Amino acid sequence: MSGKWQRWLAAGVVLAVSSLSCSQTTGIDDEQNVAQETSVRVVDTRQERCYDNLRSITCPSPGAVFCGQDAQHDGLAPKYVDNGDGTVTDLNTGHMWQRSPDRNGDGAIDAADKLTFQEAVAQADAFSLAGHNDWRLPTIKELYSLIDFRGVDVSGSATSGSVPFIDTGYFGFGYGDTGAGERVIDAQFATSTQYVSTTMGGAATMFGVNFADGRIKGYPTDDSHPLYPNGVPFYVRYVRGNTGYSINAFTGNGDGTVTDTSAGLQWSQDDSGVGMDWEEALAWVQQKNSETYLGHSDWRLPNVKELQSIVDYSRAPEATSSAAIDPVFRITSITNEAGQPDYPAFWSSTTHASGTATSGAAAAYVCFGRCMGYMDGRWLDVHGAGAQRSDPKAGDPRDWPFGHGPQGDAIRIDNFVRLVRDAGPS
Repeated sequence: MSGKWQRWLAAGVVLAVSSLSCSQTTGIDDEQNVAQETSVRVVDTRQERCYDNLRSITCPSPGAVFCGQDAQHDGLAPKYVDNGDGTVTDLNTGHMWQRSPDRNGDGAIDAADKLTFQEAVAQADAFSLAGHNDWRLPTIKELYSLIDFRGVDVSGSATSGSVPFIDTGYFGFGYGDTGAGERVIDAQFATSTQYVSTTMGGAATMFGVNFADGRIKGYPTDDSHPLYPNGVPFYVRYVRGNTGYSINAFTGNGDGTVTDTSAGLQWSQDDSGVGMDWEEALAWVQQKNSETYLGHSDWRLPNVKELQSIVDYSRAPEATSSAAIDPVFRITSITNEAGQPDYPAFWSSTTHASGTATSGAAAAYVCFGRCMGYMDGRWLDVHGAGAQRSDPKAGDPRDWPFGHGPQGDAIRIDNFVRLVRDAGPS
């Protein structure tokens, strides 16, 4: 018996196949959402395909393996309006966005349009577009509301087969400017959300969204980065309106659940208490539904935008001795790759397509503790608590003893689970 299954048995986890439905479900309809006037409407990921551990499949039937994933739950459909004046309005969130990051207006989105974090903050005050002068640099939650998981990650140095993780029918997008020495993947957009701790051994850090690879990572904000002596460059998309979007309204219900009234979602107060791979995570949710866990049988594995919506970016292990989540939630402690007391990453139901839209060997997750990488001969927090990454759905993380990629990203396969459901009766 593997160590993983021994841990599961010790935790009292039983993976009986549920007979309850996990077929496609529909969340709160649009009219009901508008009536609620919520401040943190979680817009759907738009993921349309179902996947197993490797590739796209026919969406599973109730009780089958891999049932309950992102494409089987219809969330709040995006609703954008191109105003024809260089702006786009999001009718769900109430935000108005700068349509294109083409800052110099030359018709190309490239390195010449990028700003350092300090420049992006400073120039917001002077930015004027479509008769409005109240533009600002978005928070990480505001900017992440635009991410679209119909995207396909860049594979290598070519964009062939890749699809940006943003709706390019409404929003201008550019990959990295290889003519200026950038990588194709260098399509990071700046936000105003600074990490309350540091990354990479002491660097001041900002959370940014990369719409080329579909991730949130922490990026250095100072001008002393060895690769960028003049400051790390970012694309910028300013926003206006709904300044309360990033503010959750959590209520502990006294029954093991927490309701976020700002988003219309109900969460389990406790997590799974044990790590598991992606297939096991989906099965664990089915098991909880068969048990009518906490009085409900319509729990699901959250999609990645729902999961990111509950990150508390004012918290981090080094800064607050806590996970990046409101203390109304209980979260299991772990020991991280560096041997430090820490907090786990959590699986989402969202597959991260790479290479082609039908290739689905990885799933998206969110770090609620340090997001580790192996750099300079040691394990460090390289992306920050609150980062969103993706890793293989199955396998042994020990196959990557020094992580993967330029920052030696730790491979997280045995992630934890926190249940979610639409607030309301079962």
